[in-house]
Amino acid sequence: MVCLKEIMLFNSLSEENLKKIEDISIVKKLNAKDILFYEGDHPKYLHILLSGVIKLYKTDPKGHQLFLHQFTPTSLIGELANFENFPFPATAEAVVESEVLKIDYAELSDTIFNSPGVSMEIIKSISKKAKILENVIHQEMILSAEAKVAKLLVEHIELFSQLKNSQIASLLNTTPETLSRTITKFKKSGYIKYDINHKLQIVQKNHLKQLYV
Repeated sequence: MVCLKEIMLFNSLSEENLKKIEDISIVKKLNAKDILFYEGDHPKYLHILLSGVIKLYKTDPKGHQLFLHQFTPTSLIGELANFENFPFPATAEAVVESEVLKIDYAELSDTIFNSPGVSMEIIKSISKKAKILENVIHQEMILSAEAKVAKLLVEHIELFSQLKNSQIASLLNTTPETLSRTITKFKKSGYIKYDINHKLQIVQKNHLKQLYV
């Protein structure tokens, strides 16, 4: 079992309460493309990402995915559904091999709401989710395809060596062809380059940032 004391949400709890949480928790290992939960599922567990990357997306009536956000450790995932007791509003899928701590929420609720430290971490997490929503709106309504690629390069360049072009395009709600053309354009402009191991490197970060700030 993971050391709960190392998770910010729980580091103010007593050893007794940590043991209680450990007894109602499991660690779920996911391969790339495995689903953690589907849009519409009932939120039985509180999910905390321990390792890897999880993406959150909605699906339109035609089956198209609308990417919302990607989570890195140690993020809470879908906790608003737990707190408000409504179905998950989006689907969570592993982008790479990942591990998620699943805690029985009904058993956990008495502990978390009796701890001021935990309550503060929950407030911080909810605040982050509000910023995520603001970012999604900004990205989808304002940013061009080039700006989206530039932003992802600057903020998460490691994904370009971990994922296929089609997966990255899905994260950006664009097509693999558009992504490929944009990468080629940035390379020709001298903004990025490939190293000897064919990994992308940023050469002119400021020029990339100017495309989306």
